[in-house]
Amino acid sequence: MFDDAKVIEKKGVVKELQWTNPHVWLQVVIDEDGKKTEWSLEGGSPNTLSRQGWRATTFKAGDVVTVRFNPMKDGSAGGLFIGAKFDSDGKTIGRW
Repeated sequence: MFDDAKVIEKKGVVKELQWTNPHVWLQVVIDEDGKKTEWSLEGGSPNTLSRQGWRATTFKAGDVVTVRFNPMKDGSAGGLFIGAKFDSDGKTIGRW
């Protein structure tokens, strides 16, 4: 489903973090050349991510982030979350 041979890096605005089982989903709106597209990035399970320091409040709507992810093989606006860097303070999460 994901192209693990490719890593994409894009800057966008967090729409929401869906903190649900079996996997969390990060929704990020990315503006490319005036066209806004919502990207769905799949993460691990809430249990696993909690042990890595994540919380349901780690990402808040409106946060500006640069995300890295493995894209979907079919080219749709989604992927497997690798890491993120927050513009506000430079903090990183995941594998950066």
